[in-house]
This record gives sequence, C-alpha cells and structure tokens, in this order.
Amino acid sequence: MSIGARAFQASVCLALLVGVASSALAQVPDGAAIFARDCATCHDGADGSRAPSPEILKRRSPEAVLAALTAGGMRPQGGRLSGAERRAVAEFLGGRALGGDITGARLGRCTASPPLPNPTASSAWNGWSPSITNTRFQSGEAAGLTAAQVPKLSLKWAFGFPDATSAWSQPTVASGRVFVGSQNGTVYSLDAKSGCIYWTFTAKSGVRTALSFGPRESSRGYAVYFGDTGANVYALDAATGREIWSRKLDEHPYARITGSPTLYLDTLFVPVSSMEETAASQPGYECCRFRGSLNALDVKTGAVIWKTYMSAEPQPAGQNAAGVALWGPSGVGIWSAPTVDVKRGLVYAGTGNTYSAPAQPAADAIVAFDMKSGAIRWIRQLTAGDIFGCRAGSANCGEKAGPDFDLGTPPMLVTSSAGRDLIVAAQKSGNAFALDPDKDGALLWQYHAGEGSIWGGIQWGAAVDGDRAYFPVSDIRTPKPGGLHGVSLATGERAWYQPPPPLKCASGTGCSAALISAPTLIPGVLFSGSNDGALRAHSTKDGSVIWEFDTNREFETLNGVRAGGGAIQGPGPTIAGGMLYLNSGYGDHLGRPGNVLLAFEVQ
Repeated sequence: MSIGARAFQASVCLALLVGVASSALAQVPDGAAIFARDCATCHDGADGSRAPSPEILKRRSPEAVLAALTAGGMRPQGGRLSGAERRAVAEFLGGRALGGDITGARLGRCTASPPLPNPTASSAWNGWSPSITNTRFQSGEAAGLTAAQVPKLSLKWAFGFPDATSAWSQPTVASGRVFVGSQNGTVYSLDAKSGCIYWTFTAKSGVRTALSFGPRESSRGYAVYFGDTGANVYALDAATGREIWSRKLDEHPYARITGSPTLYLDTLFVPVSSMEETAASQPGYECCRFRGSLNALDVKTGAVIWKTYMSAEPQPAGQNAAGVALWGPSGVGIWSAPTVDVKRGLVYAGTGNTYSAPAQPAADAIVAFDMKSGAIRWIRQLTAGDIFGCRAGSANCGEKAGPDFDLGTPPMLVTSSAGRDLIVAAQKSGNAFALDPDKDGALLWQYHAGEGSIWGGIQWGAAVDGDRAYFPVSDIRTPKPGGLHGVSLATGERAWYQPPPPLKCASGTGCSAALISAPTLIPGVLFSGSNDGALRAHSTKDGSVIWEFDTNREFETLNGVRAGGGAIQGPGPTIAGGMLYLNSGYGDHLGRPGNVLLAFEVQ
C-alpha cells in the first residue's frame, strides 16, 4: 500500500462517526455541508494534522473516495452513512457527479406489479437458511433441482449493485420474488424468474443481512425484515416496499447488524455486532464500550420485547500513555444469525471475542437464551481468555492480544439419521464441534479442519444434513488456504477431504483458494463459493467437483449497471424453485471487489 493510500485511509475523518446517517428518503444530502459539519475539524490543513487538507482530498476522484468509504480504511465510518451520503461526500470532494443513480433501477423495471401471491414453503428460501435451524440444507422439493440436473445449470440473468465493492446480502426467495439488500443501502424486490425490479427501498446504511419474510397480522399481506450497518432494523411491506416500522437497536457509533434476523411466529430475533475493534488500536480512542446483544422484537411494532447483553457494563480502567481513558469489559458481538430451537424453547447464538478486559464468559461461545424472556440458560465457551482489539500493553488489555476466534458461523441444530439432536458449531480457530442440546451444550465431538487465524479458520458458514457436516476452510493467511471437509455427524470422524482445485482468478492480491463463504446443501450436492471467484458443486459422497462456474468477469446486467464478479465471501448461494442465486464480489478481508447478483437455471 502506498504512503498516499495510507494517508488517505487515515483521513476521511473519524468525525464521520458522529451520526450523519439521516434518512435517504429525505432530500438529497449536501456533500459540502456534511464535510463542513463533520470533517472540517480533522481536514483543516493545520500543522501537525495527519488528515489531508480539503485541497489535497479534492485531487481524488469521486470513485476513489467512494471506494475508501466502502472497502478501504474508512469503511467503518462509511458504513455508518447512507448510500446517498457517501455518494454526496465523494462527489463534493471529487468535483463531479458519479454515473447512474443510487438505486440502479432506472432500467429493468417490471412492466406490471401484480399482487403478491401466497407463499409456499416448497419453493422458498427464507433468511440465512431455509429453516430456523440454520443447517443451510434445502430439501429436494423446495430446491426444484436434483443432483443429476446440476451439471446443466447455466446463467439466466445478472443484476448489478451500484456504488458497491461487495455483494454481501444473501438473497431471500418467497412468493416468486427475490428480496436482497446491497452495500449502498438499497433493498430490492426482484422477479424470481426474470430478475425485473418490482420496488426498491433505501435504508439509512448498508444492508448486509439476508431478509426474513413472514405474514403480517390480520391477513394484511406479508412483510420483510432486515438490519443495516448502522444497527437499524426495518420492516417493509413485501408487496410494495413501504416502510412499516424501523428501530435503532444500539447507539454505539460502531454498532452494526451483520447477522441475519431470524423470524419465528410473531418474534424477530436480531443480533448486534460492531466494528469497534478497528478503532481500538488508535492512540486517541477510548477503548472500549460496545456490548454485543441479542434482541427479540415484536414484528407488529418493532418494540423490543427483551434485550440480553453479552458483556458486563464497561467500567473505567485507567488511562493509556497518552492520557486517554480506558474502559472494560467490552465486546462479545454476535456476528451471525440466531438459531431457534422450538422443541426446547431456546434461541442459540454464536459469539465473538472480548474487546477489553476482563475476559467475558460468553465470548467465543455458543449461548442458549430462553425464547420468551431472553434469560441465558447455558453457555458453552469454546475459547477462553480471548481479548482482542484493545492495544496490547494497555491497562485493560494485557501484554498479548488474544487469537480473535469468533464464531462467525451460526449454530446449526440438526437431527441425525439416528434420531439424535445435535448443535454443530464452527469457529475461526479452524475447529468444529458437536454439542448436546439436552445437556447444556456438553461436547460430543471436536474436529480440527484448519489452522485458524483472525481471518479464519472456518469463517462465515458451514452446512449439515442428517449424516454429515461440511466445513469449508479459509486459512487465507497460511501457505495452504482452502480445502473442504465432510465429517461424520455420528462420530466426528473425517468422511472425505477435497483439496483446493486450480485457481480461477489471476494471481495477485485477493486471489486464493480460501473457502470463506457459507456453503449450501441440496440432496447429494454441496455448493461452495471460493475466494478465487468460482462457485463449485461437490458430490456429498466424496467431495468431487461435478459443476463449476467462474464469476471473474463483467456481466451484462438487466438493470444496466456495470457489474462484475470477484471473491465469494460471506453469504452462500440461495436455491429455491429450480433457480440458484449467487452474490459475487467482496472487496474486503483479502478478497477482490465485485457487485453482481447471478441467477442460474437448468437449461
């Protein structure tokens, strides 16, 4: 990275954090006013300031400014802005307008908007997983796709996300429509077969989560629910995109919602995580005060039924060498979708590390909550003492940073073919676990799949059926990234291992065989997206590749937005009604940018 790039990343101003995220449905934001109000104190050109002056910043193109706010060093700050606000600041500094509109919906509109048909579970994928147990297994009937048909899959249409370097919201399929969010905060309702646009909605910040779909009260149609990177939750009318309600769940400036909300009956379970770790290493930052939480919301009004924090209330913990106040404990965000156990009346969540001492017992753990009250019923900690994010050597941190072994993969509740219930969990440590839900998460078996690191290990997902669990390995910072494991559900022993196939991407930064995204199962086939830009279908018998598609190119999109594929990280493919949908592009975490949604069908 060049010195200029480092200076720019250090620049666009910590003051952006103070809450410029106003509704994008209001008037077009004034980029000059936003900059003057929230950035001028950092970018005043004074001697000793590390932030470039406005004159220097204005030598940048608007595309470069926007890239810094979406995928560069200022992405945490940019994540707090609406897409319109990021665009306004970029255009002000760059001195010219960016091409196209923020929604990318001028072209590709549906010619008619028929009433939303009643959904059928036999052709839907609702939220992070087809079921609230988060196994990522889609039945043959709902998939509408058999193992024999998979080699005949071909691209049907492509859709581009404007102002984006990552395509990171997993599509939801219901009532013949695809609901998907985007990095700039635009949410879309598309026709599942043709990809034409029924409606768009612009959230206050970027939308990374999948959308959950469900009926509204008194037979008033259906709604979709999602969260954004500003820690806001929304309910929209599924037929029209009209906002029903929205609610901010956490006022911390770095709080965000990355884990997809899980809907069960009239309750929406919403996790909260944060990017405070990225600020904690700055000498002037008062580390740390964020507390991860799981929230239960009334779907009718958005009212919070209960909120359970994962960390104790932070207390003063001295000062650092610069005299800045320190705080602790903190952290323990929930990065992934909660899992609902109807039989036991519990909700399970996987948690992240502690940010500042003392180390918290709920960190790096599977936590079981009472569904009605939010009370913690049990905690199974998988890594103890993991304090990561604060400055090593500080009074509230310790001399050595922890390993950052979050659980970014949701707990998977599965009934084996032998009739036994298990919770299967996977961790950035590279280890996977089977826990007993009837014995407070007692360990049944442990499997070592990868070396593990702050980049994973097992990062964003795994999958399980009645016989086996399937673990893709990232290990992106190691000499040997990638690899796919099939593991016996009964014993935890390896059934097969599939080494990484030859890379599809050109050599260079972001090109690797790391398997970071969540896989998806249908009977007999496991689909796994790779950091090299390829989606591959593996036989569940032995892991052999039976089909693959290379996303490393530009695509002609039905909405006219210039779009291409890149690294596949985060969400995995969605399969329903004979169609497969995949987001490609992840301009972060050692990935390569992209901004395309691809739809496949058997030809």
